[in-house]
Amino acid sequence: MSTTAPTIHVTRHETVVAAPPEEVFALVADVTRWPQVFGPTVYAEVTQDDGAEQSLHIWAFANGEVRSWASRRTLDRTAHSIVFRQVVSSAPVAAMGGEWRIEAEPAGGCRVVLLHDYSVVDDEADAAEWVARAVETNSVKELAALRETAEQAAAAAGGGEGGEGNELTFTFSDSERIKGSARDVYAFLDRADLWPERLPHVAATRFTEEDGGVQVLDMDTRSPDGSLHNTRSVRVSFPERGLLVYKQLKVPPVMAGHTGRWTVVQHGDEVTATSWHTVTLDPAGVRQALGESAAFADARALVRHALGTNSSTTLRHAKAYAEAARA
Repeated sequence: MSTTAPTIHVTRHETVVAAPPEEVFALVADVTRWPQVFGPTVYAEVTQDDGAEQSLHIWAFANGEVRSWASRRTLDRTAHSIVFRQVVSSAPVAAMGGEWRIEAEPAGGCRVVLLHDYSVVDDEADAAEWVARAVETNSVKELAALRETAEQAAAAAGGGEGGEGNELTFTFSDSERIKGSARDVYAFLDRADLWPERLPHVAATRFTEEDGGVQVLDMDTRSPDGSLHNTRSVRVSFPERGLLVYKQLKVPPVMAGHTGRWTVVQHGDEVTATSWHTVTLDPAGVRQALGESAAFADARALVRHALGTNSSTTLRHAKAYAEAARA
């Protein structure tokens, strides 16, 4: 067996952000917001947190493939830095760590530095090239998204966007109480490949599932006027937890991002099934679709109605399915 030490690859990416360092740090520190802010991140959750040390589980795209890993982070809120290290990596990554540094700029705003160090399985050249490409692509995308999100929030706080910047991202939910089994309700939501024959608003689906519960759902839905709309999402299924999370990859022009989750909770002989949506509006898209004078409140109401209608329809049919199965 070789005793040669693995090659350690080191990268550095940075950007300047016209926003206060504490606000940019808050965006990086709150990993639950990453799917909404960072394009590559599908889902992220904190599994342990004592304030300064965190354990995370992350699902994200790497070169077009969804990978997952577990990490530990140390947060220094005074220095605005976060050191991270993967504790369970996904091949061909053998080990990976790094640091976020948010440094105040003398002229205002801040500089964000993202460092990575990593090694690959067996020091294989093709694997090193694959990981280097993934790190480069994701780092550039993440820094650009972080800059855009932070600067948009800073402009809104300073009176930009008509003072409505705090309305750009919003969350809402719809629920059904069901007399049945959580297993049956979850099975209905999980088997999206069967939705065209089960849901009136779904015309067609193209559905695949990989190991680890990662699903890709390409779906055509019917609007009330009969027109078809295509959406594409990545979902991660946790049947043992009654949790199904997703990120929409193809969104309408009024949206900058859309993530969601289905939760199924058994209590006695009843189930509460809930559909959650988190949406970030695209100001330029809102103006283009609804007119230059459109208020974000109008866009919020439009999105709430469209997404809520489809979710409520799905929940009602899941209820009918589960209650019929119980009967």
